[in-house]
Amino acid sequence: MILSMTGQGRAEQRSDGWIAQAEVRSLNNRFWDLNLRVSSVLRSREAEVRNLLAEQLQRGKVDAVLLLTSAKQTGSRIHLEAVMAYYEQLRPLIKKWKAKKPDLLPTLLHLPDVLQSSSETLDDRQWALVQRTLLQAIEQVHFYRREEGKKLETALRSHTEKILQQLDAIEPLEEQRRNLVRSRLLQQLEQWRSDAGFDPTRLEQELIYYMERMDFTEEKVRLKAHCTFFLQTLSEPISNGRRLSFIAQEMGREVNTLGAKAYQSEIQKYVVFMKEEVEKIKEQLQNVL
Repeated sequence: MILSMTGQGRAEQRSDGWIAQAEVRSLNNRFWDLNLRVSSVLRSREAEVRNLLAEQLQRGKVDAVLLLTSAKQTGSRIHLEAVMAYYEQLRPLIKKWKAKKPDLLPTLLHLPDVLQSSSETLDDRQWALVQRTLLQAIEQVHFYRREEGKKLETALRSHTEKILQQLDAIEPLEEQRRNLVRSRLLQQLEQWRSDAGFDPTRLEQELIYYMERMDFTEEKVRLKAHCTFFLQTLSEPISNGRRLSFIAQEMGREVNTLGAKAYQSEIQKYVVFMKEEVEKIKEQLQNVL
């Protein structure tokens, strides 16, 4: 089973006059990259929030918003510095509109961190509410990742099986390829024999070169083994995008060697098809966890 790195989740829970809201979005990334925004009352727990997100989501570019507000605005105060900061950002837009200035006060009061609880202390019940809400949003991300992972797995299996099909299609052409290489070698030998400056050492070097090029059985065996290992890794219970990427690199290396040794136009066509499938695999793997 594989998981996608793409996912999103949103959750909201209420308890004891408090509202907790969480939104998490995840995109593909080689490493862990978190952009987190929390309410001021949660800043004392920001490190724990970061650790929880990293533990649950592991890898990817993640944007997360976690808010805790009072359901009753009594006991809240206006954060004047936040209001002025928002207003300064909106002033260029107001000038650009060149129209009657809109009433920004209702909008400003609904922006994050403008209304704050008079108490900045986070008790255990509030923190438990926040944790439940965040975990609910993360579970939605997991669900999305699993569903996307199923689609990715189907595509990756299809590309790998096509490589194996192309590899099988080469088999009937190998006798024709051997005859072609043999014919060229014999022609070259006749030319050397008629050459007054015939060099036995050069003949030995050329024979070794042609013998190496005539046989690509080892490359075919390795490519088939890599494809089999790739399919087995897809079936493992834990998603392992890095391992799959390493295997795909080895698959590409063997396909390239096959192309270099092909020496026959029909085989080259199948090699090109295999290269296309390998590139598709690598592209898909960029989004695998």
